[in-house]
Amino acid sequence: MKLLRRVGFFHTSMLLLSATIGAGIFVTPKGVLKSSSQNIPVCLSIWAGCGLLSMMNAVCLAELGTTFPVSAASYYFLKRSLGSSAAFLSLWIKLLACFLGIGAQCLAATSYLIQSFYAGCPAPELPKRCLALAFLWCFGILNARGIKTVAWFQTINSLMKTSILCVFSLTGVVLLVNGEKEHLSRFQNALDAELPNASQIADAMLQVFYSYIGSSVIINMAGEVKSPSETIPRSVISALPTVIVLYVMTNISYLAALTPEEVVSSDSIAVTWVNRVFPSMEWIIALSVSVLLIGSIPCGILSASRVFYCASQEGQLPFIYSMLNDHHSPLVAVIQSIVLTSVAIITSNVIYLVKYVSLGAWFINLLNMIGLLKLRYQNPDLPRPYKVWLPFVFGSIASSAFLIFTPIVQSPSIEQVYQVAFLFCGLLVYWLQARLGRHATCFDTITCYLQLLFNVSPSEEHDK
Repeated sequence: MKLLRRVGFFHTSMLLLSATIGAGIFVTPKGVLKSSSQNIPVCLSIWAGCGLLSMMNAVCLAELGTTFPVSAASYYFLKRSLGSSAAFLSLWIKLLACFLGIGAQCLAATSYLIQSFYAGCPAPELPKRCLALAFLWCFGILNARGIKTVAWFQTINSLMKTSILCVFSLTGVVLLVNGEKEHLSRFQNALDAELPNASQIADAMLQVFYSYIGSSVIINMAGEVKSPSETIPRSVISALPTVIVLYVMTNISYLAALTPEEVVSSDSIAVTWVNRVFPSMEWIIALSVSVLLIGSIPCGILSASRVFYCASQEGQLPFIYSMLNDHHSPLVAVIQSIVLTSVAIITSNVIYLVKYVSLGAWFINLLNMIGLLKLRYQNPDLPRPYKVWLPFVFGSIASSAFLIFTPIVQSPSIEQVYQVAFLFCGLLVYWLQARLGRHATCFDTITCYLQLLFNVSPSEEHDK
């Protein structure tokens, strides 16, 4: 029993495309424009620049995925380059980010879907959360059927996503070419707007990076990709430029139909845009947007479960998480991901926590790049089927450090104290985990009962 390499170049590219295009493009434009001081050129530049930075980071991570072609390659790599404590800290941050991110996608999807039933007034919270939980558990069942089932679903969903965003993008082009003078005036007078400071730019970038955060999913599934040394780099280079173009064009479409003040004041920007451009098609567009948002949920569950799986094999989580069912899926890891995400959906309004999800992702990225440089220096002869250009690694380190430390230096707040406390909690949990690991034999009986309950079997160890 082991995870099988079933996903080729086409399905890998579709998975990457579907994972990247998600709730971000309908959640973050409001906050990004606000943090950009409603300066349209700066806002659009941040969307394009962050897309290029995300692609640069994904190319750097591709080296990790090809050098260590295993599931959750980033975690596996950190344990071997920076040690067990750094690997566990990345696990601590990544799992929280996964649960908050998946919860945000579920709530965003249900918000757009239910809001169409409550024209002119806010939708109640209870139906949103119940429907979000229903979507979450359905996609959990889908993940339990194995990665091939998820790949086929994501391929269909990717085609739908690109079609929907193409409608938004082409509508914006038509409004600018054939529209009234007011559509063009917003861009003609855009240079007169106030320029944001460095802290505001960093805040806007963190929110934009939430929209690109799915680009790392390919590293978490590296153990199930056919010919990873060729497939992973090609998928990154082919999928992410498409996402960048679609995101920038969609933002242009928003600003062609709405004023910056309307974008900032809107709670559901896609609904506001549809009411202005296609008022008679509100239901169709709302349903399409919900489909677009829903499609990223299976990739999030896939990514989180593979992190559980790898950490279990490395001895930092209970052994039961690395056991597989008949479909070669880590069923218990999938269930654990669903349960923790359900708690996030029920207890908090995670849709507003995208900045902290992005901050955690960039902290992990900084650890990855430092580990990559260390491994290049200590093991120069290690077989590397794909080797990224070294300036890209330094650029990734610089961008990560800028996004992490600029808000702390320019506008310190009590929230940053909470973030540091959260990191120290991760180190405390690591110490407790190490202590409990010495007495793991008392959990063997529980593991056996869970193995029988879920009908799972131990997987083979990683190839050394």
